[in-house]
Amino acid sequence: MLKNEKAFTLIEMLIVLLIISMLILLIVPNLTNKSKNVHEKGCQALVELVQSQVVAFQLDEGRLPTNLNELVEKKYIRSDQLTCENNYVLTMDRDGNVRYEK
Repeated sequence: MLKNEKAFTLIEMLIVLLIISMLILLIVPNLTNKSKNVHEKGCQALVELVQSQVVAFQLDEGRLPTNLNELVEKKYIRSDQLTCENNYVLTMDRDGNVRYEK
């Protein structure tokens, strides 16, 4: 007793899986690039924030901080603001310019 049911064949299912796999292969690399871009921009925003706090410290104290840890000690920034989400470390040169390094 065979019923006359309509269903997908194995070949049709494999073709659909192949198409879905190809789409995933195209989308996933773009997502990782976007994620890297987001971390980069977030780190740059953190640098700008800390740079503004260096200026605020200089206005309040009349001198540049000796290092970024002094900003933490005087409560201008939090200690977690010394590193970016992608583990880059913020540094400050003698002129008070803040940047991040790997």
